[in-house]
Amino acid sequence: MKFIETLKNIWKIEDLRSRLLTTILFILIYRFGSFIVLPGINPEALTALKEQTSGGLLSLLDMFSGGAFSNASIFALGIMPYISASIVIQLLTIAIPYFQKMQREGESGRRKMNQLTRYLTVAILLLQGPSYLVNLNVQMSQIGASFPAGFWFAFSSTIILCAGSMFVMWLGERMTDKGIGNGISMLIMIGIIARFPSAIIQEFISRLTDAGGGLVMFLAELVVLLLVIAASILLVQGTRRIPVQYAKRVVGNKQYGGVRQFLPLKVNAAGVMPIIFAQAIMMVPIMLAGFNAEGVNNFMRVFMDNTGFWYNFVFAILIIAFTYFYTAITINPTQIAEDMKRNNGFIPGIKPGKKTAEYIDEIMSRITLPGSFFLAFVAIMPSFASIFGITSGFAQFYGGTSLLILVGVVLDTLQQIESHLLMRHYDGLLKSGRIKGRTGAVAAY
Repeated sequence: MKFIETLKNIWKIEDLRSRLLTTILFILIYRFGSFIVLPGINPEALTALKEQTSGGLLSLLDMFSGGAFSNASIFALGIMPYISASIVIQLLTIAIPYFQKMQREGESGRRKMNQLTRYLTVAILLLQGPSYLVNLNVQMSQIGASFPAGFWFAFSSTIILCAGSMFVMWLGERMTDKGIGNGISMLIMIGIIARFPSAIIQEFISRLTDAGGGLVMFLAELVVLLLVIAASILLVQGTRRIPVQYAKRVVGNKQYGGVRQFLPLKVNAAGVMPIIFAQAIMMVPIMLAGFNAEGVNNFMRVFMDNTGFWYNFVFAILIIAFTYFYTAITINPTQIAEDMKRNNGFIPGIKPGKKTAEYIDEIMSRITLPGSFFLAFVAIMPSFASIFGITSGFAQFYGGTSLLILVGVVLDTLQQIESHLLMRHYDGLLKSGRIKGRTGAVAAY
């Protein structure tokens, strides 16, 4: 059986085996930490918090943290503050010359920017920590549970929450270096997967007990979910290939060039980053309100309802804008044109150099537009699923950040495993061609 043979081949490769075991170990540590409750908090008094995170924007936060948010865990704030800080730093590289200079410095500049990102992450955590504790106090008070009072509890809990999130960030970075790769994305994916079994069981029970269409309706939902997953895979893997001709040149007695190849340009070169960027911005109102939607004005309440029209409209517009933004900073047509010219390559009918760069930029603009619209549509699919009566937990898997992260990270991980196998002359994971991840774009983190 090919699957068993592939597993044996994976186990034979010492480096790949070590990376997979390291990744599994870090995932187990992360999942274990998501159930360690803050000191002084009674786990049995968290029913109101779990009810609060069962729907709306807070359900997304809870999903990204793997349930740590609703467990009042030391990892409750999760990895989202680090992602928010990364977004701010990347935006600054566009607007401020100092950050642009650091970006051009290569490895040393990247280390400086990573350090600034960590400092900004700590600042965000120091703001979000007290807000989380205030919301936790409100939710526990609703059921008459006691909440530890005093400055020292608030101070120590804030430090613990900050340390927990920074430890999660460290785990992600170690998974990238020592594990199979895509550490931060992998942790988000694990948190999403952790919610799937309970979500599908809840939907199954709902359809059978609440006269919601029965087993036939549940099976229809699964079919639609598979179709959405297939569409997401096409979105991640879709490319436009541009023919490139390499001129013949003779060096000594050897002839080089004279071949025709293709330059693959991805329809969605930005991957899931536009959705992550947009989602982080749409989280701002609920964070400013201290994770509590009560007592805020109508304007902010509109943007806390992730099933409402205006929330999804603004969300889609942000995704389209960020798709163009991230594609622009990821794909450099001028650099591609210079590399082709340096290697005696040219696009038939297009002059090398500036004309080639303009042509590639025009093609990228054309294919990015439908890609951005499709990405935005997939992102707001959970809202349509909720309209048709699907439970909020299960509806999150019909698109949005969760589904695209799952598809993208799984494809990237499988591609890296396959690369290790092929490099050591073993068969790949599939007989019908190689797995296409997001190579040529950028992994989520």
